[in-house]
Amino acid sequence: MSEVVRGKAHRATARVKRFFGEKRRRPSSPVSSMRSFWGLLLAYWLSNRWRDAWGLTILILLLTGLSAQASVWFALTSGELVNRIANFHHPTVPTTPASLLKTAATLAAIAITRDAGFTAVRHFLSTSLHRKWRQWLDERFNQALLDSSHTHFHLQQNGFGGAGEANTSSPDNIDQRVQEAIRGMTGGAIGLGIGIAGVVLSLAFVGGKLIETSSPIRGLDVLGGYGSAFLTLLAIAIYVPLNTFIAAKLGGILQGLSIRIQSAEGSYRSELNQFLRRSFHVAVIRGEPAQKALNVRRYQDIDYTWARLNRITAGYMGFELVHNFIGSRIVAYAPGLLPYVDKTISLQDYVTGAELATALINECSWFIHAMPDIATLRADARRITELAEAIETVQRPQDYYAQSGPAAFEYTIAEAVEGGLTIHSVELLHTGEDEPFLTAIELNFALGEWTLVMGESGSGKTSLLKAINGLWPHGRGKITLPDGLRTLFAAQEVKLQGVCLKDLVCLPDDAREHKDAAVSTALEEAGLHEISGELFDEGREGQQWDKLLSGGEKQKLVLAKVLLLKPGLLFLDEATSALDGQAVQAFYQAIKENCPEATVIAIMHDTSSIQSEGGIDFFDSVLVIEGGIAEKMSISAWRSAQTNAPLR
Repeated sequence: MSEVVRGKAHRATARVKRFFGEKRRRPSSPVSSMRSFWGLLLAYWLSNRWRDAWGLTILILLLTGLSAQASVWFALTSGELVNRIANFHHPTVPTTPASLLKTAATLAAIAITRDAGFTAVRHFLSTSLHRKWRQWLDERFNQALLDSSHTHFHLQQNGFGGAGEANTSSPDNIDQRVQEAIRGMTGGAIGLGIGIAGVVLSLAFVGGKLIETSSPIRGLDVLGGYGSAFLTLLAIAIYVPLNTFIAAKLGGILQGLSIRIQSAEGSYRSELNQFLRRSFHVAVIRGEPAQKALNVRRYQDIDYTWARLNRITAGYMGFELVHNFIGSRIVAYAPGLLPYVDKTISLQDYVTGAELATALINECSWFIHAMPDIATLRADARRITELAEAIETVQRPQDYYAQSGPAAFEYTIAEAVEGGLTIHSVELLHTGEDEPFLTAIELNFALGEWTLVMGESGSGKTSLLKAINGLWPHGRGKITLPDGLRTLFAAQEVKLQGVCLKDLVCLPDDAREHKDAAVSTALEEAGLHEISGELFDEGREGQQWDKLLSGGEKQKLVLAKVLLLKPGLLFLDEATSALDGQAVQAFYQAIKENCPEATVIAIMHDTSSIQSEGGIDFFDSVLVIEGGIAEKMSISAWRSAQTNAPLR
């Protein structure tokens, strides 16, 4: 093989891989590092946004440290205030009103600085970090889902809870995972990080001061002056971990219920979305009673899980309140009571030690206070990592589909410039089935050839077009595409994105690549004169084009796209079903005149308009699908086979 031929073959193979998202080695998605809990939590700090992430994190840690130090100042000043109150009527050195007010004002200033200063500013910085982190994750998942390999489409093809292994099912409610789960996870993770930092810094600042202000304890002479600190830290070391263990057990139950209610909510939400999409059909058949019963069944799982969650949450709240009371009123004050009774410390030192112990208990008990949030955090993180894992798996669609059925399509590019579209030994299968529902032994579509696809509903016409375009999951066979031709697939049901009219006509091209006049001309030639001057509008009076345009107008918009982009390979899946006979003729006549070299494969049920007004056939051949077999014949042979039979 010459260098020129080898080079051309290499470029052709690369185009196939780009078109169908296939690569020789397993590609990585933008969320590949987020398939584990810690990978998800650390990805932002290791990304190209690390300066924002670490800058805000350091400031938050600094304010957390200042808040912990302020707790020490608060405890010391509280002890001093109590002591001054106790000595207000002292016979020899009474407290003066001025000194009492000064100490009270100092205590208030410390509290205001800590709460309104350090804590409030830290909250602002943490919410800013939350916003930036969530925005980055949303951006990464959007890049992963909306890539050129159509990951968003492939993810939904195996069907959640459908046939095949559980781990091959599509993730449910992708919208909830990308929006609500990411928002909850990022907020919960930042709170968790601040809590851990608070515990560590409080142990350093508050614990250090507790040891510094320690006093001897009768019976613990071996510890010297660290007796009271030892008793306090021992009490905290026993009390807090024990209650944290209980909280962790309850938190595990809460986590399981949180995951279950998210799944139940997702199932109900999915059903409501499906219902709203088929609202018209439900109204036509008066199917509201059946839909109502279905909604009730979906909601029952939510209600049952929510009731259990409420019981556990109420029990947890009671446990937390009891923990707080015993910790701040008994555990904090008991260790210092012995030296105070023995008169080895003053009332001021006793109150100061108790306040320090209370502050330390509160900080170390953060896990107990936040356990329900931690449970929700882990549930949210699990939903996100599941989505990231599914996205990574789908980077090679055929490998993904192969987990639930045969997926052995081979896509190549015709090397010769005159090569057309060729289908060799193609079999299409449904998920979980081994027998093909459609077989195409050998089909050839020459460049510029127009082919009409005929067959009963459900025979596999649309499935075949999807398979040619790499959008059918299961099957086998070889599909060879012509080299260097733009491909356009027009589906029967047109769903328009919420963008301006020019974007709708130009997609997938960037609208800036086409002149406004050319787009307006295409719209006019397609029969959309009345909107051809509204290129930069996303709709009218608050409604998008998808709601404003009728089915026929949407199909004319598809024609405008064809006339503008001039594809070389055009697939039309009942793309004229909403047009009358005259409009159908105009549709195909416009393509004939503007795209004379295009290869067209069109599915039609009503063939009454497959000829021009002059009686000339638009199509050169007919692909008939019958009995699970696809066979191609000339238009004249097909007409002969239809002798004395009405056109379908």
